[in-house]
Amino acid sequence: MFSMRTLKTSEAAALLNVSPNTLRAWERRFGYPKPQRSAGRHRLYTHGEVAALRDALQQGLSISSAVSRAREALSTDTHTLVGALASFELDRADSAMESALALRSVERSVEEVLLPSLDELGQRYGTDSAPWAFAARWADGWLRRAQRLAPPPVRRLAILVGDATRNELDPDALAVRAFELFCGRSGARIMALPVGGVSGLSDVVECLAPDAVVIAGGHLPDDDVALWAYRVRAAAGPLPMALFRRSHHGAKVRTTGTLILPDTPFGAYRHLLALIDDRQITRVHEVAALSVLDGDLERREAQA
Repeated sequence: MFSMRTLKTSEAAALLNVSPNTLRAWERRFGYPKPQRSAGRHRLYTHGEVAALRDALQQGLSISSAVSRAREALSTDTHTLVGALASFELDRADSAMESALALRSVERSVEEVLLPSLDELGQRYGTDSAPWAFAARWADGWLRRAQRLAPPPVRRLAILVGDATRNELDPDALAVRAFELFCGRSGARIMALPVGGVSGLSDVVECLAPDAVVIAGGHLPDDDVALWAYRVRAAAGPLPMALFRRSHHGAKVRTTGTLILPDTPFGAYRHLLALIDDRQITRVHEVAALSVLDGDLERREAQA
């Protein structure tokens, strides 16, 4: 589960029978195929996307028409998932996500197929309906299963999430689970705790030693959030505090010194990790500068 074949630029170009320069030109002009980036910042193309474009080109279509046809082929996964969940067919819903994963990364499968499908079902039936409850519970289970199957943490990075959603049927809850999944797959250690629980919180915080705290969801009132954040800061000291999908419901948040993350899980995860990385780099430079100053002072004292 959750496997995906990727191609280097030269391999993708060879599959399409074009030069790497032509492939990159298509990417710039049409935004397709859309590569990921490896740890070394090299392009990695999803095999399914490239194969869909190849099949369309082999039908004699122009590149613009072929891109449109390939995108239509990819969009069928969303229609299939919506249909499966609307018909209460769990096996077909699982199969739809497996098909999506054959063409996309886990992150893109969640952002482009799973979450849009649930949004459509929520609009169609309402988020207080039985069909929504069925679909939301399936999606919550799928995301949690994906998180359990994610590789173990490989970065010295910990993130604490204060969950301010109502429950797993809260539409924001799925976005929060997706955010947690993306952070975990990036190699970070992540822990989510309900904002309503403050007893023993300091022990958890001291054990986790988070590099950042994210308060996610707009259901719980500001007073509860403020108390939870105060307890966290009392235990961990000053550290980055961010809000995810809280202000978009009209919650009156105290934004002084608090980062507002983008509403999309992938955008929020990328934004937060960039903030933490910048802070860690600054900290390294500050430590290096202090070491230089200490060395200068020691030399002056020795000369005196």
